[in-house]
Amino acid sequence: MTPDFLRLSDRIGTAGQPQEDQFAAIGQVGYEVVVNLRPLTDALPEERSLVEKEGMTYVSLPVVWEAPTFADVEQFFAVMKANDGRRVFVHCARNMRVSAFLCLYCVIEEKFAPEQAAIDLHRIWTPNPTWQALMERVLERA
Repeated sequence: MTPDFLRLSDRIGTAGQPQEDQFAAIGQVGYEVVVNLRPLTDALPEERSLVEKEGMTYVSLPVVWEAPTFADVEQFFAVMKANDGRRVFVHCARNMRVSAFLCLYCVIEEKFAPEQAAIDLHRIWTPNPTWQALMERVLERA
């Protein structure tokens, strides 16, 4: 499907940046919402229109790779809660931002054991010190 695709559940799929022609396939397999965590300066210029053309909802939550914030995580949680019950496809450049945020979401909101949630995270990557520090701060506040 797309680079670094990972199906977390029947409702949630994640990946790296889809190519323009892959948004049709994302819609055809039943995703209703596309959440992009890349800054708009890095995203596909026409991504919103490509997603909306396929009848899906587009949400942009730009997260700066070098400086993710607690507010970024809170916004992501709000988007996921607002789309509860809908099929959501979340992407960034290489599925690294996404996997970190979804790991946190699964622990805090879905009540997964941290070790269980980390399995999918580690399929994609091991967070670098910046991201590890953010994840620890978020979990401490939970």
